[in-house]
Amino acid sequence: MRNGSEWVYGPGDLAEGGWESVVDARIPGWQHTGLRVAELDGSADSGATVALAAGDVERMIVPLAGSFTVEYDEQGAATASQVLVGRASVFDGPTDVLYLGAGTSATIGGHGRVAVTEAVTAERRPAAYLPASAVPVELRGGGQSSRQVHNFGVPGALDAVKLIACEVITPAGNWSSYPPHKHDEHRPGVESRLEEIYYFETAVTRGAEAPAEAAPFAVFATYSSDERPIAIDARVGSGDIALVPHGYHGPAVAAPGYDLYYLNVMAGPDAERSWLITDDPAHGWVRRTWDADGMDARLPYASTGSAASTGAPASTDTTASTEGAPL
Repeated sequence: MRNGSEWVYGPGDLAEGGWESVVDARIPGWQHTGLRVAELDGSADSGATVALAAGDVERMIVPLAGSFTVEYDEQGAATASQVLVGRASVFDGPTDVLYLGAGTSATIGGHGRVAVTEAVTAERRPAAYLPASAVPVELRGGGQSSRQVHNFGVPGALDAVKLIACEVITPAGNWSSYPPHKHDEHRPGVESRLEEIYYFETAVTRGAEAPAEAAPFAVFATYSSDERPIAIDARVGSGDIALVPHGYHGPAVAAPGYDLYYLNVMAGPDAERSWLITDDPAHGWVRRTWDADGMDARLPYASTGSAASTGAPASTDTTASTEGAPL
């Protein structure tokens, strides 16, 4: 664990087999979601791969940096293969992704960093590929609360049973996952119960000339919403993971000079797959200021190179929004 919190882990703290990090139900108090992160060397003579066993878990494979090939076996079907073109880095716009339903085994090979988001379910869904050009990209907030959201695994974009996944880019100096909010009560039409995983990466902000000793970082907070204790006040960097079983969470703040990325994974026990949140009433009013502040001119972040060379789209259609969940 990191930062003195039982809910924050660094790279290697949760290592297993060929995986740098594995979050699953073996962590005390964790039940519904999972995450796997691996660094693969796909050189011809290395044969580096990671395997995913079939079971009661649905997954989405998300290239963080690099390109990958996924060989997978759906129950009762022939082996299939899908190339994930990927991208140069998490700050180069959205990536293509692959959804695998429960009961599917897979092997991932390639070169770079890859994440596998997971949710526990016995219900089956067919595999589905989403190209980068089809990923819904949203610009959310305003002013110093401006951020970019890639909604590849949310209701309406992905036909899943339990899994909800998306990723957020927060430019240097900006706040995201704000106002602080919660989703730990079942209140139909108002709030849903969802565990949440944050996987972080940080980098020197675009265009900056930083010295070799620069150490990109961000800060992340979580605090209690009821009698269940939780407290995270963490300095986080690339490869760190924060778990939010309950409570108000946010903000996630990109330090000046450093951009912040995080991948969110959510699932819960409610029958309906929905993402409904409640703001901390002390801070929810901040939403009303966003329209006047305007969107940060640095957004959107898309590929810094050509689509052919990086695997990421050279430009991205975006929708500006100040509504919905506050990632």
